[in-house]
Amino acid sequence: MPFANLSNLFGRSPIKPMQEHMAVAIKAAGQLVGFFEAVTDGNWVLAGEIQQQVVKYEHEADDIKKQLRLHLPKSLFLPVPRTDLLELLTMQDRIPNRAKDIAGIIMGRKMTIPASMQDQMNEFVRASVAAAEQALTAINELDELLETGFSGRELTVVENMIKELDKLEEKADHLEIGVRTSLFALEAQLPPVDVMFLYNIIDWVGDIANRAHDVGGRLQLLLAH
Repeated sequence: MPFANLSNLFGRSPIKPMQEHMAVAIKAAGQLVGFFEAVTDGNWVLAGEIQQQVVKYEHEADDIKKQLRLHLPKSLFLPVPRTDLLELLTMQDRIPNRAKDIAGIIMGRKMTIPASMQDQMNEFVRASVAAAEQALTAINELDELLETGFSGRELTVVENMIKELDKLEEKADHLEIGVRTSLFALEAQLPPVDVMFLYNIIDWVGDIANRAHDVGGRLQLLLAH
């Protein structure tokens, strides 16, 4: 486990393990940048090595999630309901799961990205990962928020972080439209099955940003409470 003294952590607060989970989740998503670069370069050896890193981080995030669910106290002297923390954890966990899906299907089918789409696709991946990284930045402020009672300057700081996350998710959405448009223009030149799977991959890369946005949305609800 990334942290050995889990019970000690819970003795103080469950927030640090939540942040640890999110950090590992974003490590999994972050691997996609190098993974797609390897795929577009045709370097399947490197792509396979990176995929294994994605799987490793996804498993690590799963382990943390299970420990959190098992050891999260039934009652916490915190201004955050236990159910809200568990829901936030579920949303965080969807990020590494999707990263594993993406790398797994591309490696399993040895999928290639059409040459004319490669730069677009890599930019789209970077934008989705940037949204996920911004969600982590916001989650890392959660302990400070608790200490200040969800008020004051720290509240404004986190609200601004969530606004920035909104912008990054919108950027990823815009890039997704561009990638889809490019693929649509190439459909007649590609095997139909390849087209179907490429659309799936585009959806799933967009999911990384969308799920990061969901994390920000849940954090925003906590602020409202």
